[in-house]
Amino acid sequence: MATASKLGDYLRARREQVRPEEVGLPAGERRRVPGLRREEVALLAGISAEYYLRLEQGRDRHPSDQVLDSIAGALRLETDARVYMRALARSPRTATRRTSRPERVSASIQNLIDGWPTTPALVHGRYMTTLAANPMAIALNPLFAPGINTLRAAFLEPEMREFYRDWNSMTAKAVAYVRSVSAAAVDDPELVRLIGELSLHSERFRTLWARQDVRQKTSGVTRLLHPQVGPLDLHYEKLALPGAPGQMLIAYHAEPGSPTGERLQMLAHLAAPPPTRTDTDTAAATEAVQAPDQ
Repeated sequence: MATASKLGDYLRARREQVRPEEVGLPAGERRRVPGLRREEVALLAGISAEYYLRLEQGRDRHPSDQVLDSIAGALRLETDARVYMRALARSPRTATRRTSRPERVSASIQNLIDGWPTTPALVHGRYMTTLAANPMAIALNPLFAPGINTLRAAFLEPEMREFYRDWNSMTAKAVAYVRSVSAAAVDDPELVRLIGELSLHSERFRTLWARQDVRQKTSGVTRLLHPQVGPLDLHYEKLALPGAPGQMLIAYHAEPGSPTGERLQMLAHLAAPPPTRTDTDTAAATEAVQAPDQ
């Protein structure tokens, strides 16, 4: 699909999400379309209705940044959504097209997260496939293990609904994040396969993807239910890794002294490997076995 059509799809989806009263227009009683009409967006953006129609239909392929900013204001787009819309509006000659390449995490990052015995941490690739995880992350949820796409798991694995007490909120954020990083990779086979699979098998995903929400939330709180330690209210931080485009380190932590903090310590104890017997222990055990009865 042409880049211009992607922009048109996005504009249509976003104007359907804006209620007239939110932008100072009368709602009226006989509105045949949800959200704003095309001519209302054009009026709010200060452009002609005919020009805006050409943009939605993909007949104008080179809107200026000034026009895009005006439309973004009319549609009440936040910063991430504005960046996404500009990327969609790039000429096909300059749009970045990327083929899937194997993603790898550096040894230094792996060593870093492995050194956090009480902090679940993992590294996501471009579209939320886990590239690396420490033992605490896997103890938190085995579906956080390397090689598993957590976006796919969120929608297709039933246990994820039980694990995330805020599943509806989490899935909305996850889809908005993947949308935010997809503008420059519309032809990436990995992304096309993922979106196709989820659209086919998950009504919830189809609904969220059609909204075209765009947001890169880098911190917050997620509410979980662990089968062994119980409810957890964990803060999360997402950090882009320098020198590794598309890779995001995600770390979970708890408020010090909180019930969640205590449960996280319990999980760390459960996740810790069993102690290994030292040479001294082995020698002592051998002597005890070989000693004659007194």
